[in-house]
Amino acid sequence: MENYRKRMDRELKDAGESLARVLVTRLLVVQDELDLAVKHAQEGTGGKELMEGISMVQRNLLSALQDAGVEKIEAVGRPFDPSIHEAVAKAQGGTHGQDVVVDEMRPGFKFRGQVLRPSMVKVELAAKGEEKVNE
Repeated sequence: MENYRKRMDRELKDAGESLARVLVTRLLVVQDELDLAVKHAQEGTGGKELMEGISMVQRNLLSALQDAGVEKIEAVGRPFDPSIHEAVAKAQGGTHGQDVVVDEMRPGFKFRGQVLRPSMVKVELAAKGEEKVNE
């Protein structure tokens, strides 16, 4: 009976985390839309109040995601890691001596230490003879 109770507790916990994961994934879409709205508002003239309001919502949403166990994956300037980055563009150069992320098209996030969604990045490829990014 004790083993059954422990198994049921574990399954209940797993089900709760699965539901939370779905919710957080949906909220990330909202975060992306807010990022885009802020970017466009900053590029336009006027609409300062609109930009401030959207920025406030964005900060609040990001704070709520962090409270739920979501953390943003740092990408730009870091070595390319296929377990947390998704290469969608590449650049030649190799000034860093290894495959390095030079731009982030969409941020990636981890949920309680596990990759929820990888960062979509542009990678500067290493000089010839160095390890290359597999796209």
